[in-house]
Amino acid sequence: MTSAGRQIDVEEWPAAGRTLAVRPINPVIGAEIEGVDLSKRLSADQFGELRAALNAHHVLVFRGQTLSGEDHKRFGRLFGPLHVHPYNNSAGSGDDHEILVVKADQNSKFVAGEEWHTDLTFEVEPPMGSILYITETPPDGGGDTLFASTIRAYEALSPAMQVFLEGLTAEHGGTKPFIRGFESSVPAGGWPRTSHPVVIRHPENGRKALFVNRGFTTRINELGFHESDGLLELLWRHVETRVDFQCRVHWEPGTLVFWDNRCTQHHAVWDYFPHVRYGQRVSVVGARPSL
Repeated sequence: MTSAGRQIDVEEWPAAGRTLAVRPINPVIGAEIEGVDLSKRLSADQFGELRAALNAHHVLVFRGQTLSGEDHKRFGRLFGPLHVHPYNNSAGSGDDHEILVVKADQNSKFVAGEEWHTDLTFEVEPPMGSILYITETPPDGGGDTLFASTIRAYEALSPAMQVFLEGLTAEHGGTKPFIRGFESSVPAGGWPRTSHPVVIRHPENGRKALFVNRGFTTRINELGFHESDGLLELLWRHVETRVDFQCRVHWEPGTLVFWDNRCTQHHAVWDYFPHVRYGQRVSVVGARPSL
């Protein structure tokens, strides 16, 4: 951080002082990080460089990692308290509520994240980021994850549309994606619902981002039913079909990916049935989105 408290962007970090290699996947979103073993405690400089890289690239990919559950959680806690997924609070979930298992195999009827979404936006304070560690991948490839920058998506809209959207809020609900897979594990009181601005400002890099997603957003509060449906479909397709906003991450065993949930959407590609893909995810508690 600077003396004024502004988060330093990775491009501003003096090259001579960097301890890590940050290799962008493309100019818009995503970077591969080299030179760090996440099973070990990070130095203050390493942590600072990673935080700056997350703010600049939004999706960080770490290869060749060998992590225990405690290593995984320790890394997540560097960025804040760990979030507990509503499903992990339900009966029958694992003993460690801070780790969410992400698995698909020959018995799966669906996979987590196979629709474009931002994680858990139905919560009042959605996670600021999620950290997925994959240890088993399909033998013939597949199972990639697509990521889209909602900052770039907002910036690509016309100025008139930007102004219009900044006056709107949208409702988000947990029932929409979860009811089909977790009907027997609905949290007490049902899945939450909440409203957030359609456009938010990233609390660290200060850039504006779209904050509606097909996975959880149900309607725009200030519009009529048909107007809301039409506008949401336009915005969802704007994010989902513009490949110039996106990157694609190929998983190998031992890959960990940290994405900034405040300014991205992602989509898990399920093209490997009946093979197995297995990983574990931790998420970091966030603040209420605002403009």
